[in-house]
Amino acid sequence: MQVFHARKDGASSESRSGTFTGTVWGDPIMPTTDNVTIGNVFFTPGARTHWHQHELGQMLNVIAGSGWVCLEGQPPQRIRTGDVVWIRPHERHWHGADKDSYMLHTATSIGKTDWSSAVTDDQYPGA
Repeated sequence: MQVFHARKDGASSESRSGTFTGTVWGDPIMPTTDNVTIGNVFFTPGARTHWHQHELGQMLNVIAGSGWVCLEGQPPQRIRTGDVVWIRPHERHWHGADKDSYMLHTATSIGKTDWSSAVTDDQYPGA
């Protein structure tokens, strides 16, 4: 058993860039342990991930706000506070905030994450 304590006093949230569009902040909850990483991710309005996939899947638990999630080849789906999304292993997808709302979710990622290209404004209904 391991206990992971909350962020230490005075520690800053992490600015996320490179694999995100817009302003995105992250707070690790659990560092990668036994191939699982858990973190809170805060998306400002219109901010989103790039296309990506997870080796063994990902669960998103929307804590506040609203946004979008999309699997490659399918239409985007709206997500909001209280929703839980399970993304199967190797499903290429993206997620982020709506144009008029922030979104905070807890992401549980299992295995390696493979990042790809940015999601364009034309592909993103929250832009």
